[in-house]
Amino acid sequence: MNKTEIRRRVSNHKALLADTDRQVAADAVFDRLEKMAAFVMADKILMYNSLPDELSTRSFIDKWAARKHFFLPRVNGVDLDVLPYDRAHMHLGAFRIEEPDGDDTVDVDTLDLIIVPAVAYDSKGNRVGRGKGYYDRLLARARAVTIGVAYDFQLFDTVEVEPHDRPVDIVITPSGIYFNR
Repeated sequence: MNKTEIRRRVSNHKALLADTDRQVAADAVFDRLEKMAAFVMADKILMYNSLPDELSTRSFIDKWAARKHFFLPRVNGVDLDVLPYDRAHMHLGAFRIEEPDGDDTVDVDTLDLIIVPAVAYDSKGNRVGRGKGYYDRLLARARAVTIGVAYDFQLFDTVEVEPHDRPVDIVITPSGIYFNR
């Protein structure tokens, strides 16, 4: 199955989810995440600000914001800048995603952990994104542990891999954790 077919299949499945199913899945994934050594030991964590069809990160960020240093991406041309999270200093940015304000960007190689969204993953950490390559370019510069989070139906046996694609180290779904290393 090619990336276009995967994107269509996942989009159709997400459209059928009830709000309660979305919340139950997000709670299960982020409960697993917060028990992992990679999260427990991390201080500087890049999260994503979720779109309506993604596992919601809002409650998780709010829960841990006083104990962890969270960062969010901001679209800058064809790349992502990394900025500190501050709920009071956000704006609606590219693709109608809330992004951090300010100029205090940090280098991605200073982060301890990166939580990566995607349309789909396979059990080896390969990912299908939305097609713009933002996270592939970001992950190419990263040294942090990378964790993908997804619904169970977003996990495929294999996904098409191109030379520029960057896998994640770990994938977490509501029913399991898959290690790439």
